[in-house]
Amino acid sequence: MYVYYQRFILKGDVIKMGVFDKLGQAFGVSKGIDIEDYMGSAEMEDVDILHEPADMYVKPVAVVSEGDVKLIEDELSRRNIILLNIEEVAKRPTTRNNIIARLKQYVSKINGDIAQIDENRVLLTPAKIKIIKRKKMGEKDR
Repeated sequence: MYVYYQRFILKGDVIKMGVFDKLGQAFGVSKGIDIEDYMGSAEMEDVDILHEPADMYVKPVAVVSEGDVKLIEDELSRRNIILLNIEEVAKRPTTRNNIIARLKQYVSKINGDIAQIDENRVLLTPAKIKIIKRKKMGEKDR
């Protein structure tokens, strides 16, 4: 169930909430909310106010060390799709190869998928989501 408020009125650094503001004034309470305090509060840090919650998300992740593999595995286990930026580890081929090998093994274990998009980006999908990979122009069927 969704509850829609009449509208938000921005006045300087204060949000006043139309109908609720009038009700507050009727009861002798007229308190604005400082937008910086509201948006920075702990209860708002995981709230996406523009969209409803989704079953899964596409998350960009920049990998800088082998320690980031655990974070990526956790995101995949939450059924999120990962757009992995490997530009930083591309400078260290051994590290890059170890990270990609571990991620290939993990997505295989969970029945996900992995594909290189370009030189610096890799797409990883969680369980039961497959990537359609097309052959490059000029490649013959093998």
